[in-house]
This record gives sequence, structure tokens and C-alpha cells, in this order.
Amino acid sequence: MASAGIGDSLEGFHAVKAALDAGRVTSIRVETSRVRRADYADLVAVAAAKGVPVKQVASVKDQSVTAVPQGIIARARPIVSVPLEKAVKASRPPAVLVLDHLEDPRNIGAIARTMVAAGWRTLVLPERRSAPLGPTAFKAAVGAFEYLTICEVKSTADALRRMRKMGIWLVGLDGQGERSLFRLDLLKEPVALVVGAEGKGITHLAKDLVDLLVYIPIHPDIESLNASVAASLALYEVGRMRGTKLGGPLA
Repeated sequence: MASAGIGDSLEGFHAVKAALDAGRVTSIRVETSRVRRADYADLVAVAAAKGVPVKQVASVKDQSVTAVPQGIIARARPIVSVPLEKAVKASRPPAVLVLDHLEDPRNIGAIARTMVAAGWRTLVLPERRSAPLGPTAFKAAVGAFEYLTICEVKSTADALRRMRKMGIWLVGLDGQGERSLFRLDLLKEPVALVVGAEGKGITHLAKDLVDLLVYIPIHPDIESLNASVAASLALYEVGRMRGTKLGGPLA
């Protein structure tokens, strides 16, 4: 099961709307001034049709976590984490993104958004030593988490070992990698991409466990790429190598 709280608190129009469409929302608070807008009015109407309580208030900022909640917050049933074996089967051939202790929830949200855009479905991340999947991450993802299969694991290292036994190639993004990410034939195979924390990169243990470390070529005057940018390039490169139709699922 998921740790308590994955997506149980939502902020921002798109995050709330996506969760409402998914049938997870249990209550909504929205600023009265926002309901004058057609998109917010439609959302409120959908909530009413689903029997979801909606309370109009002057401001939601006193109860929000993010700096700009866009005039709407909601409570919802948490997203359920699925077992690793089931998560791996979410795409064929398997394509799994493993986040190795990322600390910025905005980066995780941005990565989730790119995953859906690039046709990915499976996200694996540790329960601890990682940014929480709370309002900030969900707002940055603008609804993308509702379309992902999420697997929280107690240990990233254990998850990597288990995936190797399933026949998954483990590829880590690292500035000192052995091969370039681009035009890598291995990406056509069942693969798990491992992306590390901002600045630190993937952990030493993860480096020891992956089959191959790959780098993204960058100008020598630039030290590194933001984690979400690096992940985005890798996500789309896998799709390109597999001949994935843009906007469609990997399999």
C-alpha cells in the first residue's frame, strides 16, 4: 500500500480537476471570486454531480501549502502504490523511471508531467529520503500523477536488484557516465532509468548496481543539468529509440 498521503491533499486547478475526474476527491474549498470563471464553475458543477462537497470561501491561502494555490484546494483519497512486479508490467517492453532520493518536490512533479507527455507509465521511488508526493509535487505535475503507476519501495537498491532478476536493464544517468545517452541501443530493451538527486546525482550504491552509467553531452561551461531536465531528455530518448509515436504510450 502507499504511505499515507500520496495525493491526499491537492492544490491548484489542474491537480484538483484531474483528481476529481479520477474519482479521488472527497471535498473542495474554492475561492468565491474564482467560481465566476467558467472553468472553475464547470469544476464545481462536476463536483456537485459527483456528490463531492464544495465550500466557497474568501481565500484558501490560510490552509494552503504552496505559495500560489490558484484559489482552490481539495482533500482526496490517496493514490495506492502498487507492488514492483505489477508496476514493471505497466508497459511492454518495460520502461521504468526510478527516482533515487530526489529532494525537490517541484522537480518530481515536473518529471511526472514529462513522463505522461512522453508516454511513460511507471514511476518508482523510495518511501524515505525523498521529497513527499504532496501538494507541491502534485501542483507541479498539473494532474499527471493520475495517469501514472506509482510504486513506493523501502529501498531503491533492493528495487534495482529485484528488477535485474526480472530481466530489466538498469541504466543510470551520471555526468561521468561511460556512454552517451543518445542513440543507445540498450534503450530498446526492457529498461529502468535511474535519476539521482539534484546536485548529488545517483547514490554510490545505485551506481554499483546499474548495468551502465550514461551521460548527457553538455557544453563544458555548464556543470550539470537540472534533474527534471535531464530526466526529460532521457524519457524522450527512450521513446525515440523505440520509435514511439509522440503523444502515445510506450507500449
